[in-house]
Amino acid sequence: MGGIAVGVCGWTDPALVRSGWYPSGSRDAEGRLRYYAERFPVVEADATYYALPSARNSELWAARTPPGFRFDVKAFSLLTGHPTRAAALPADLRPAFARGPRNPRDADPALLDEIWGRFSGALEPLRSAGRLGALLFQFPPWLAPGARAEEFIGRCAERTDGWPVAVEFRHPAWWQRETADRTEALLSGLGMAAVAVDMTQTLPASVPPVTPVTSPDTAVVRFHGRSTAWGTGSKEDRYRHAYSTAELTEWLPRIRSLADRADTVHVLFNNCCGDAAVRAAETMQELLSEAVR
Repeated sequence: MGGIAVGVCGWTDPALVRSGWYPSGSRDAEGRLRYYAERFPVVEADATYYALPSARNSELWAARTPPGFRFDVKAFSLLTGHPTRAAALPADLRPAFARGPRNPRDADPALLDEIWGRFSGALEPLRSAGRLGALLFQFPPWLAPGARAEEFIGRCAERTDGWPVAVEFRHPAWWQRETADRTEALLSGLGMAAVAVDMTQTLPASVPPVTPVTSPDTAVVRFHGRSTAWGTGSKEDRYRHAYSTAELTEWLPRIRSLADRADTVHVLFNNCCGDAAVRAAETMQELLSEAVR
């Protein structure tokens, strides 16, 4: 498959653990990761969105995976402008955070610098071991195109200078016809890789399935499922979708086109309901292998 790596978003999702995909004897933390890494070459770590990671976990992740395996790591919520609970921060930073503005995008730059320093420091063992794929900056659905949003993204780029960053926009206007060229130029100029998404196209919030390449190093595709409950209901409602072979086949020429323009393509399944994501990832690996043959 060349530079195409397929995996899922989160190997510790409770629904996946309960599904029975992990065999008996491989259900502890170490066993799950080792079993997963035998079957897929990449995974997205999303727990880092909810709380700052630890260097110890990075060391364990690196030790439990083979050379060539990669972790895409989701950026902490406050760094991407999402609402963040004070309890999600280390205890010594909570007082400063509690005094700050309600809009996370206007948080104290010194506080954000400290959070970024701790976040990146915790990931340094992963990076040093050659296991870091990309940092995923998933911006909130209310971040619409405009000068203020571009300024915020520019500040994120300054803070992450030297790190591999992939950007997913949740507001559909970024990739609509009249703004797509400007969005592509913005990310290219900042050295950030664009994330393509698959999701239902029947909602006002649906992001178009475009596949721009804004970094020669990396392109990312995230499959969210095609539930029409996107943005509403429980997590299970939002992500409940079992991809058919026909739906995955639609993406083969798009993924091959990405691989022609970027050194590495990460294809990640986020339809985390039971074992739906790993089953879709397995099927996609088979389809890509057959296409190569």
